[in-house]
Amino acid sequence: MAQKLSPAAAKAKAVRDKAFAMTDERKAKKAHSQRMRRADPNGKGKDWDHKDGRWESAKQNRGNDGEGTKKESGKKYKITKK
Repeated sequence: MAQKLSPAAAKAKAVRDKAFAMTDERKAKKAHSQRMRRADPNGKGKDWDHKDGRWESAKQNRGNDGEGTKKESGKKYKITKK
């Protein structure tokens, strides 16, 4: 569901989101996810869950298994070596 933002707020959010997506840490996470997807054909249509080290539905993974996303943000986000 899209946020109901004024045009000015939506533009400011787009700038913030882009800046966050282009940080070195975020780029590393995105690259890791792409490597995982390319390496494992069983992940078709699923997201890699870094905490559990397995493929999950996007709904389950992005919602942190029903616990929300604050527990996995920032420095608590870990990338497993596989």
